[in-house]
Amino acid sequence: MMHPSSPRAQGIAAPAPVAIPVSALLPWAVFGLLLSVLMLYFVGAEQGAVSLISGHEVHEFVHDGRHLLGFPCH
Repeated sequence: MMHPSSPRAQGIAAPAPVAIPVSALLPWAVFGLLLSVLMLYFVGAEQGAVSLISGHEVHEFVHDGRHLLGFPCH
């Protein structure tokens, strides 16, 4: 049973959801994918022979994340 003061009881239609076209979402999806791959690289592979940045700063910064995600590092 509906309450007399509800919008449907008074004949007011609820607003329809706004459709977002795929062409508007595609650039954000690609950006999110590239950001995720870059983050996965730095957490999982930024050390040793495939290192893009010399030194241990990046390795030490993501060290706990490596262990949390199951990447071996020592």
